Amino acid sequence: QVQLVESGGGLVQAGGSLRLSCAASGRTLSSYGMGWFRQAPGKEREFVGFITRINDNTYYDDFVKGRFTISRDNAKNTVYLQMNSLKPEDTAVYYCAALRYYSRDYVAASAYDYWGQGTQVTVAS
Repeated sequence: QVQLVESGGGLVQAGGSLRLSCAASGRTLSSYGMGWFRQAPGKEREFVGFITRINDNTYYDDFVKGRFTISRDNAKNTVYLQMNSLKPEDTAVYYCAALRYYSRDYVAASAYDYWGQGTQVTVAS
């Protein structure tokens, strides 16, 4: 069992940056692959990116590549989502999620075992 808490969301102007954090407790974050998802009003939950347990390999949705970066700091038991060059269409609630075992389903929200409650990101025009 792991508990996840996202933070770092807020209001930012288009072109600005935010860094989201996902802090874990109950278990060490190194036990899990970690995904980031987002969900805008009226839209389905969308895959943003993933970082593996081993070697910190990362994978991103095509829409965010080059702007977003996922990293992890095992000493702080925290995963980060650095978001640069933000656009109004990035506005959403952002969630982190933990995956116990890697699979090819890592882009699917239904594959994940644990979720945080989300943090709101709003990008103004």
